[in-house]
Amino acid sequence: MSELLIPLALLATFGAVLVAGVAIEAFLGDRRRAVEMLETQVKPISTDIREQELSRPFLERVLFPVVSGMGAAARRITPADMRRRIDRKLVLAGSPEGLDAEKIAAFKVFGTIGGGILGVALGVTAGFSASLTTAAVVFLALFGYLLPGAGLGQRVIRRQEAIRRALPDTIDLLTISVEAGLGFDAALTHVGRHVPGPLSQELARLLQEMQIGVSRADAFRHLGQRTDVEELKAFILAMIQADVFGVSIANVLRAQSKELRTKRRQLVEERSQKVPVKLLLPLIFCILPSMFVVILGPGVIRFVQSFLGIKL
Repeated sequence: MSELLIPLALLATFGAVLVAGVAIEAFLGDRRRAVEMLETQVKPISTDIREQELSRPFLERVLFPVVSGMGAAARRITPADMRRRIDRKLVLAGSPEGLDAEKIAAFKVFGTIGGGILGVALGVTAGFSASLTTAAVVFLALFGYLLPGAGLGQRVIRRQEAIRRALPDTIDLLTISVEAGLGFDAALTHVGRHVPGPLSQELARLLQEMQIGVSRADAFRHLGQRTDVEELKAFILAMIQADVFGVSIANVLRAQSKELRTKRRQLVEERSQKVPVKLLLPLIFCILPSMFVVILGPGVIRFVQSFLGIKL
């Protein structure tokens, strides 16, 4: 009997190990299939950006960006996009009376035609060759096309600079008015009435928008979009946050006034530091040669006459 128990125990042990192995294999197989399914559904993220870019197809890596860039460049010269850019510049220029996108576009067309005709006339009158005449036509036509846009852009820059200069003093006046007991809207009205310039005009338009029902935050955002001045955008952001969180407007105005005066002083110091660099080229090519001629010229003449025997 004892002789039969030993083989039965061995068979039972072997069967138990076999069943445990089959169960573990089945569990691991299910887990492996789940992992494979997830890998097929979710692509692994590669940390090597270069290999990831090189693994993309050639059309997607090279041709598509080139074609999209050419499409963006072509879209910029289309009439619709040109009108949108001109409208944007007109808004930044303060919507000058008597100017609109159609007139600026017409000026560009007439400038191009006039420049081309002037180039042909110049080439025929001066007797230029065909290549020089063509170059003159292209240059003058391009100059006539760009001139109206450049004039409008310069007007935008002058207006933004005027707003930037007037902003610290305007905020100082707002601070004094609010601390004296006026409400913020009444202080804006007071500033717009007594301070001339483009900034007061924009503040008056801000008040008009609030009077017709636009919220104060939206009216301030519209002001930032119409001016596109970084210092004014920072002030607008501070005022919107003060309006949302209920912060004292007088404290915000005082802090903004101090910050803007600091920025204006830093801007003046930056421009003063740029002056020696800007004067370097005129000094080298214009002033120093004239000084050398005046100072060394008589000595050179005497040297030539004394040692070389040449009468000058």
